[in-house]
Amino acid sequence: MRQELKLRAEVFDKIRAFFKANDVLEVETPLLGTASIPDPNIQSFETTWLEKPLYLQTSPEFAMKQLLSKGSGCIFQLCKAFRNESAGRLHKPEFLMLEWYRVDMDYHALMREVEGLVKTILPSYQEAVYLSYQAAFEQHCGFNPHTASLETLKTFASTKKFDIDLGEDKDAWLDLILTHCIEPAFAKEDLLFIYDYPVTQAALAQVQDGVAQRFELYVRGVELANGFHELQDAKEQRQRFEAENAARLVQGLSPVPLDEAFLTALDSGLPDCSGVALGVDRLLMFVLAKNSL
Repeated sequence: MRQELKLRAEVFDKIRAFFKANDVLEVETPLLGTASIPDPNIQSFETTWLEKPLYLQTSPEFAMKQLLSKGSGCIFQLCKAFRNESAGRLHKPEFLMLEWYRVDMDYHALMREVEGLVKTILPSYQEAVYLSYQAAFEQHCGFNPHTASLETLKTFASTKKFDIDLGEDKDAWLDLILTHCIEPAFAKEDLLFIYDYPVTQAALAQVQDGVAQRFELYVRGVELANGFHELQDAKEQRQRFEAENAARLVQGLSPVPLDEAFLTALDSGLPDCSGVALGVDRLLMFVLAKNSL
């Protein structure tokens, strides 16, 4: 046990040394907030204080972007995050997240920095493979996911004998095909980046040239990090949040209060930046040669 704790501490030291060498400042933001993310796929823990609802953060993103809008410059944070979901081999309701933002750095450069950090922690791993979302589908499924019709996706899924009906939700079909037909092949690569997602999966990313400027990193088939060229348009972000709350209602979920302080920060001037969240528990799983969290 002590040896594992020492390795864990060494990883934290290496992370902090990496960012110090790159002039990225460590910050700390609140764990509790009056708002949360409305994404229907992410559920927050809710509590009350003086009869007012509070939410445990699912990510420090909104608070960190407030710092960015006030001139913090490049920042990182190692912190606990919380998601009200079932536990499993790769999931826990309480987990450790590393999140950082790089001002005036595009998402391709950030991918290379993420690779550099992970290779610092896992030096024996091979260099990363970079593959666009479109190329991944074309290589493994034979069609372009951005232009494929819903009928094409349903027909492909039927050839794989998936016993499920996802209705008219194209993104749900894409996700099914990605997770069941494409992601298993990622396990053969030490590090693999998928980038340029469909615009309908932009989340908090900018959209340019017909794609969402975001990426995910897989380590031996396990999703480790999720990054974005950060959206700066407060009006557009509000519309996305409202659409997500509408989707929550359709799914029978309660809407989540929007983070007005975050939206105000966007409106006041978030600098052009790219950001990424990395699951530290999963990274430690590879350091310690474990099969689960």
